[in-house]
Amino acid sequence: MRILVLEDDHKVATFIQRGLEEEGYAVDVLHDGLQAGVQTQSIDYDAAVLDLMPPAPSGLQVLRDIRAKKRELPVVVLSARDSLEDRVAGLDAGADDYMAKPFALAELSARLRALLRRGRPHENVLRVADLELDIVRRIVSRGGRRIDLRAKEYALLEFLMRHGGRPVARSQIIEHVWNIHFNSSSNVVEVHINALRKKVDRGFGVPLIRTVRGVGYMLSEGVR
Repeated sequence: MRILVLEDDHKVATFIQRGLEEEGYAVDVLHDGLQAGVQTQSIDYDAAVLDLMPPAPSGLQVLRDIRAKKRELPVVVLSARDSLEDRVAGLDAGADDYMAKPFALAELSARLRALLRRGRPHENVLRVADLELDIVRRIVSRGGRRIDLRAKEYALLEFLMRHGGRPVARSQIIEHVWNIHFNSSSNVVEVHINALRKKVDRGFGVPLIRTVRGVGYMLSEGVR
């Protein structure tokens, strides 16, 4: 999952970025509203966290611009402005949630997970064949056997499972599992796919992670 964070306070932005990256998210941090406005229109983000007071344009204007073109993008406003009027203004501008500073990173992460499940109220567990991924508890198992994954392995598997039965290009994986500063010439995708195969497929009768020649990868029951 790829998250945009618009936050003009560099220390707060770094705190959010590190915390979300530890959970496997790809995080792009921006510090001014103009750049955020341009980038949200050119990159397919899964969610956004917006401060209301970056350099012009304001977070509210960025939010309005997002809503004009990307109505379904989950957005959390994170602001030191905590009056009733500010909260109402943020929600009326199109925010899905509004959190006041200071905040707990665990709560921000939980609210993001809730928004990412929006529209899928019963999709707390992703399934492909006998492979299961519990989004809420962040637990992966196959055939009832728990599988321990590193943060990026988990993020990669979740992305593949959300596209279960459909091939995803390497470029899509890079865009959603890694961030804008990622070196696209690296073989890190292949390294993580191989690591997942060892954990998800090895020892089971049917391999699920398939290579689609000329395209990328997919999760599907069948032979590679």
